[in-house]
Amino acid sequence: MQSTNEVSQAVAAIRRIDAVPTLLEVLCEITGMRLAMVAHVRAKVWTVCALQDGLHLGITPAGPLAIRTNLGLESQASRTPIVIEQASTDPRYMNRHKRGLYQVESYVSVPIFLPSGSYFGTLCALDPQPANVGQAFVLSTFTRFAALIASQLTQQEREQTLLHDERAAGELREQFIAILGHDLRNPLQAVSASSELLLRKFPDPAVSAIATRIKTSACRMSALIDDVLDFARGRLGGGIALELTDVEDVNTGLTTVVQELQDAQPESTIISDISVDCSVRCDLGRLQQVASNLLANALTHGLPTSAIKISARADETDLVLEVWNAGEPIPAQSIDKIFEPFWRHSVSASRHGLGLGLHICSQIVRAHDGRMTVTSTRETGTRFTARLPLCLPRVSRLVADAADTAERLQINGYSAQQVSC
Repeated sequence: MQSTNEVSQAVAAIRRIDAVPTLLEVLCEITGMRLAMVAHVRAKVWTVCALQDGLHLGITPAGPLAIRTNLGLESQASRTPIVIEQASTDPRYMNRHKRGLYQVESYVSVPIFLPSGSYFGTLCALDPQPANVGQAFVLSTFTRFAALIASQLTQQEREQTLLHDERAAGELREQFIAILGHDLRNPLQAVSASSELLLRKFPDPAVSAIATRIKTSACRMSALIDDVLDFARGRLGGGIALELTDVEDVNTGLTTVVQELQDAQPESTIISDISVDCSVRCDLGRLQQVASNLLANALTHGLPTSAIKISARADETDLVLEVWNAGEPIPAQSIDKIFEPFWRHSVSASRHGLGLGLHICSQIVRAHDGRMTVTSTRETGTRFTARLPLCLPRVSRLVADAADTAERLQINGYSAQQVSC
């Protein structure tokens, strides 16, 4: 027996196929029969999924087939095509033609098999009057329509599977981000706090050296978690989130980043030229992250005996942030890959990190509606350039441009109504 859930799913699946009502109308027109339907069949139960009822029998879609016919159609499901032109003269059915509450003379039925081989039901038509259904094209039309319905049902099944998989993947993404953001970070904070306690409580140089290494490793692990978390949000979640504000003093924020990296690597030389003379609408924390990642990349891959240069300025439209280093150039064939996740080009022995830093930089700049480029040659060194528009978001600029255009058109004699059209 079929379950209520199976019946409702079968009916809903047929109803989602927009072409079914038209197919049933066509079958009635080409055969002259007045009742056609798609029925889901299990055991002895037929469930009407779609119906074209020119006989006005009061058959209810989504319910079991309630009429009793002389052919026993309501109690048996043939899995082979059946074509009956006139049951009263057909040797197979003439003996039971007068039995049943509803006398069927003409009947065509073609089974609906899904490509997987499973049996769905039948596409059929019937009439109490004889109809000319013995011609080859009639059975061929029924067969093709049944195959079309089976194909659409299979496509729906695939889409439902994909939807289910997507939902499962969405739940997995949320769990993954939650683990990164909470379950891993909490014990790491405990490790970092313990190293701080060791440094304060035990002045012994040997203990201090161990505690310092623990703290440094914890900080590095925290940075790796931040990178993976940003990657997960950018690629698996809703993108890197920004908290945009009008920052009046970008210079101080960027200078702080430079000083932190300089303090961490006092043996390196960082030359900064940071002179942004206007307000910038941006997420300052994210902008600092871009500067920090670019500087860390330059310190890692740059020529140890050469200074690193960072500059920031504002031109007519953009905030321009540049970081330069000397050293081995990035190969030309690798330039296009430099901002891809988990991709690393290293001409030095150092291979710290996951290869996410530059990718995250590009995503942050992109979230600001900006763009990021890189040039690298042996003669001119390697230069990363991030350009962030001074006015965000892009929609604001488009609206302003549209307003300027409309104003110019009005000045030239066009009305506001003409402009809007």
